[in-house]
Amino acid sequence: MLASAMPPRFFLDPECADADGLVGVGGNLSPPFLLEAYRRGIFPWFDENSPILWWSPDPRAIFEMDGLHISRRLARTVRSGKFTVTVDQAFAEVIRGCAYRPNDGVWITPEMIDAYTRLHELGHAHSVEVWYEGQLAGGVYGVTVGGLFAGESMFTRVRDASKVALVHLMERLRQRGFQLFDVQFLNDHTARLGAIEIPRREYLRRLRKAIACDVSFV
Repeated sequence: MLASAMPPRFFLDPECADADGLVGVGGNLSPPFLLEAYRRGIFPWFDENSPILWWSPDPRAIFEMDGLHISRRLARTVRSGKFTVTVDQAFAEVIRGCAYRPNDGVWITPEMIDAYTRLHELGHAHSVEVWYEGQLAGGVYGVTVGGLFAGESMFTRVRDASKVALVHLMERLRQRGFQLFDVQFLNDHTARLGAIEIPRREYLRRLRKAIACDVSFV
């Protein structure tokens, strides 16, 4: 049923892509199209001035399930009770918070917000929210397929709020038996938190095992 939502062989096989990993141009952001992409190790990334672009870069950035670096200060913050943490209580607010990056360009377009909100309504996208004094202070969201959690973005309005969200997210994934935490590209922030790069071929091998797992985020 999902496969019928896209033309045959729409995506280039990621194994055959170059290091940049562009494997498709166009298509749509319907739930079947998106979920099939994630199953193949592919994600959309584009801006308001380009068509939908689909990627599977080499190398690929992930968090190992025991690889999150939690500093002593962050651990104290988590234990302090300064923040309140919820799950799937404010998905739309979280993705809009992630989209608001005035100085960084726009890649979470209104079209993307609508598409991932629809995925959330269908139970395939999830958020972790962090609250401070009754206001949303930060959060993270991503897509689940089997034992894969594909982290899409996070944001913070109060110091450490996004890191607290990540700590709670990682603990939830471990408790529920998730096998792979994808973060797509490595940057300075995720590297400091313990993210690593692995070859695309290894990522795809681990992905096949992960999506076969019968686990649930909720």
